[in-house]
Amino acid sequence: MNRIKLIKISISLLVLIFVFTACNNSKKEPQKEEVSTPHYAANWDSLAAYQEAPEWFREAKFGIYAHWGVLSVPAFANDWYPRLMHVEGSVENKHHVETFGEPSEFGYHDFVPMFKAEQFDAEAWADLFQKSGAKFAGIVAEHHDGWSNWDSETNPWNSMDKGPHRDIVGELGKAIHGKGMKFVTSFHKARNLQIFQQDSTKWLDDTSYFPYNPKMPTASNDPELSILYGNIEKEVFYSNWLAELKEVIDNYHPDLIYFDGKLDKIPDTYKEEFAAYYINQSLARNQEVVITHKEGELPKSVSVEDFEKGRMNKITEDYWLTDETVSVGSWSYTHDLGLKTADEIIDLLADIVSKNGAMMLNVSPMENGIIPENQQQILLTIGDWLNTNGEAIYGSSTWKVFGEGPTKQEKSGMFLDKLTYTAQDVRYTKRGNTIYAIVLGWPGNDTPITLSSVTSKVLGEDGLSIEKISILGSDQDIPFSLDTEGLKLTTPSQTIDDKAFVIKIETKK
Repeated sequence: MNRIKLIKISISLLVLIFVFTACNNSKKEPQKEEVSTPHYAANWDSLAAYQEAPEWFREAKFGIYAHWGVLSVPAFANDWYPRLMHVEGSVENKHHVETFGEPSEFGYHDFVPMFKAEQFDAEAWADLFQKSGAKFAGIVAEHHDGWSNWDSETNPWNSMDKGPHRDIVGELGKAIHGKGMKFVTSFHKARNLQIFQQDSTKWLDDTSYFPYNPKMPTASNDPELSILYGNIEKEVFYSNWLAELKEVIDNYHPDLIYFDGKLDKIPDTYKEEFAAYYINQSLARNQEVVITHKEGELPKSVSVEDFEKGRMNKITEDYWLTDETVSVGSWSYTHDLGLKTADEIIDLLADIVSKNGAMMLNVSPMENGIIPENQQQILLTIGDWLNTNGEAIYGSSTWKVFGEGPTKQEKSGMFLDKLTYTAQDVRYTKRGNTIYAIVLGWPGNDTPITLSSVTSKVLGEDGLSIEKISILGSDQDIPFSLDTEGLKLTTPSQTIDDKAFVIKIETKK
């Protein structure tokens, strides 16, 4: 048999094998095309394609977290005690010297064994947060003080190896996810890095949480102490910052990571690597996550902007977040902690949601892990209000205007002056063709009200007519009239709430 015949026979055999295989495969179930998970490169341009405010976050509107850790132990002044105890002549320094001794003898690190968290009950916290109406909840994973509230392999100053010897983030994350809520971890570590001039007249650096002082532990070169006080080489600090975030992402799967200020201290390469790692790891678990920033320290295309104790003064296209606190003054617990009222917080929530924002409310547990009863009552009152009026908040969107009334917020931003809203102030949201008017106070029983933003002209522009008016929490019929001056109605003969109440305006085309 010559070579040409061998080749022809080989080709024939290959054809037969191909036909047989094709016929055999045709009898099998068709293979589903695998949809690959998007993968983002560690650069802002690639990450910009990610939806920074996923649907669950846009619908949630209200969350709770807690400032709690070693900084809760002294329970004096405010959450900047760990810094100010090192500033000679300050009120905090004088208190520290009188109560505990000179910082050179009793440093901040000496509070660590006193943080025992002996009554911390993660399930009780999660239950309280859920009853308060929160859709996302969590804890400060690491404050400026360099203390990690989780079982860290990177940071020796952590809650498993020292202090309470418990994995606080792990316990709370399991409890919160178990309740069906999204889990929050916040990171304030960036300010912990000391950037200083070792000069006797320039040791106090306003961008660092712990001031460098040669007479105090903040200047210690002890390998472990220097990590707590941020007195380490910048590249080591950056590496630890990233490694700690990866630990929390891998071990606890938070749905939202909040960053406090001074992220400008961290180079973009580290921030880009964090964002890509967090988003990619989360998407692989079919999880959509949120990253927040302050003052433009991360691109808006990747993260949600947060306004600490502030908010926008108009409706915005971008979705945003306000972090507020139940307390007045300190974010962490102090013995004389003042508190806002539930009424004030509800008014803030309504104002924020009406402008396309969400609120994350801080609580301040005591060192032992108990959330004080007066704080719990405020949270439960908010929860009761949301049980009645939540349809005007959860899953809502903005209407044509955010509101009306005499109380004006002149500017947008952080740390705004307190505003006291009245029964003449109204905030609007909507769901489908239903408009909600949230009146920020009870004007009285059987009292006439005019909603001047809801006019026959405004509704007519969208081809809408009013089908029904009701007040959430009341079964009383609400007669109304609509003209060019607005929607006119009268409040029920019985008080609905001494706080905000909601007029539900159902319309149809």
